Amino acid sequence: MRARHRAALVAGLAAALIALFAGLVSATQATAEKAAPASAQKSASAAAASSTFRNPLNTGPDPFLSYANGAYHLTTTQGDSIKMWSSPSLATLLDADPKTVWTDSDASRNQHIWAPEFYRSGGHWYMYYTADDGTDDHHRLYVLESQGDDPTGPYHFKAKLTPPNHANDFAIDPGILQHNGKLYLAYSGINQYQHNGLNIAPMSNPYTVSGDAVAIDGAGGCPEVREGPEFLNRNGRTWMTYSICDTGKPDYQVWMMSLADGADPLVAGNWKQHDGPVFKRADDRGVFGPGHHAFFKSPDGKEDWLIYHAKTTSTNTYSNRTTRAQKISWNADGSPNLGTPLAMGATQNLPSGDPGSGNHWINDDGRSSGSGSVKYTGTWNSGTGCAAQCFWSDDHWSDKAGNTATYSFTGTRIALLSVKDTGNGIAAISVDGGPEQRVDFYGAIRTGETLQYLSPRLTNGPHTVRVRVTGDKNASSSGSFVSVDRAEVYTD
Repeated sequence: MRARHRAALVAGLAAALIALFAGLVSATQATAEKAAPASAQKSASAAAASSTFRNPLNTGPDPFLSYANGAYHLTTTQGDSIKMWSSPSLATLLDADPKTVWTDSDASRNQHIWAPEFYRSGGHWYMYYTADDGTDDHHRLYVLESQGDDPTGPYHFKAKLTPPNHANDFAIDPGILQHNGKLYLAYSGINQYQHNGLNIAPMSNPYTVSGDAVAIDGAGGCPEVREGPEFLNRNGRTWMTYSICDTGKPDYQVWMMSLADGADPLVAGNWKQHDGPVFKRADDRGVFGPGHHAFFKSPDGKEDWLIYHAKTTSTNTYSNRTTRAQKISWNADGSPNLGTPLAMGATQNLPSGDPGSGNHWINDDGRSSGSGSVKYTGTWNSGTGCAAQCFWSDDHWSDKAGNTATYSFTGTRIALLSVKDTGNGIAAISVDGGPEQRVDFYGAIRTGETLQYLSPRLTNGPHTVRVRVTGDKNASSSGSFVSVDRAEVYTD
């Protein structure tokens, strides 16, 4: 919001196969996988494909996710509405079709709709969000109520959330704290510490603020922002994590405070500050500005997971913020360990209890973890210069009109991810020899592993997607290159 992309095989083929069968293909382990013979690699990866996934989960920022009624449900900031993506597996959220669960005709609150979060209470779901009338400082907090026990709605407007001492003040990023059997509204808004500072107010029910907000003086490496408060309760304490810095900055990151179980959250002094960031940029993995996060449980309730947005560019920009997920752990002192952000294409095990999926990847060198390949016509450049910005640190690129890259796969849908750049041009993409769709691979800022194209949903079976270099470019681009890197194949 506003003031808001791999060393040779060192352990031999046996070690590589063990890593592959375990499905533990992280950013560094992917190098060992790549060095294995193609036949062994394909067999091992195919066995693990149904239990793994790769980011991103969504192209939007400010994610919130909950597992309910046999599916994951995800919201991200869309601006003019609230949309929800639902899928039985985390691996298939990127190709899920969104459902619009809320639009508003009230001119005072139908623009800049940001950061929706939804919680279940008393057989209903409550959707919390911020919106304005077109002026940023007019952002206020609102809540919707579902008609039944379904997070996808339908919803109706329930209330405006206004702590009496901040009734007419800027407010964003609502989150709900449940503590000692009581409800509290946490949010980012005006206080004596920041324009975007941490505030907590009591609630008498899921849609009524029942008292003044209390300001919490959260520490951070940037002075201007404390936003997106989220909560975990374990080991006798409630852990409040929050994002600091303007979200456009590469140093946007997560800090933490905690509260003893029996303490009053409305007494600011009861919150104990944790020193330093608990989740921050990882330049060697091509991850910048990780934050505006939330937590969710695995389907079986045994694991804790982090969902967050981050960028693949160190440029100060609000674009390219995509939704990602990874598992967290717990430290010996009882505090949550959020770990280090993983590279975009790192293969991870799915959450425990996730039924898995048949999706798999195709790399630009033709190898695939399932049924798939890519073949080229004409002369293409290839290399590893893109490093962490590319899947397995390699890609192909060409600006010669008429050159083609054709993916062959078996499934229902394919997503193409590659670098956007200032020298990229326009590709013509066709499915099964059908009509071509022009897709611009240009980006005003170079970004890695960006979703360039998502095919229509197809009947399950063999298909081809051809990427043709047109030699055309838009007026802002310095070249007409088309890049080929990772494809994700879906079978849902």
